[in-house]
Amino acid sequence: MATSPCGLSLVVLRNLPLFSGLGDSELEKIGRVAGRKRVERGAFVVRAGESTDSLYIMLSGRAKVTNTDEEGREIILAWLGPGEFFGEMGLIDGSPRSANVVAAEACELLLLSKDAFQRCLQENFEVAQKLMKILVVRLRDADRKIESLALLDVYGRVARLLLDMSELVDGQRVIKKKISKQDMAKMIGASREMVSKVMRDLELNGYIRYDDDLLVIPGA
Repeated sequence: MATSPCGLSLVVLRNLPLFSGLGDSELEKIGRVAGRKRVERGAFVVRAGESTDSLYIMLSGRAKVTNTDEEGREIILAWLGPGEFFGEMGLIDGSPRSANVVAAEACELLLLSKDAFQRCLQENFEVAQKLMKILVVRLRDADRKIESLALLDVYGRVARLLLDMSELVDGQRVIKKKISKQDMAKMIGASREMVSKVMRDLELNGYIRYDDDLLVIPGA
């Protein structure tokens, strides 16, 4: 199996959504300029306000994108898993990091410097096109979150969050990735106590149920 100079096989690079569809020669070019970074659980990958010098692509683990409100409370803006990336906005417009990224699990990441990232976009229209599509999806997700905060009560926000986190498995919607009620509260702008109450009510009324490590949403 061919291996790029950064230590990643071409298969791994090809399976990253941003690079899927590129030929071996293009992947080898990316591999020659890519770096790797390991981050332990709980450590900052980047901090808000830092200068943006690299694009980060998740290879393994999970990370959360966070910021703080005026009172210093943590707000979770998004979760990141394998294949997802961050840092592209600052590389495009030259602005500092707009949020923190913290490793929720031990993570391994691929890094592309600003010059390598811009060269990759210039030489590979397919990558630039995929980047634009992913940014549009993120913008739509942000619009939905703003709409939820403005128009829905806590019950509605919890319900929408559960649906957004779920995936279709064997004809039913399930949530595989565990998330604490505290983290749910930080994502929807509510207290942990209120989220706990809503989750209890949803379970008592049959809207959700727990099946081993899965949370099932019947009829969704």
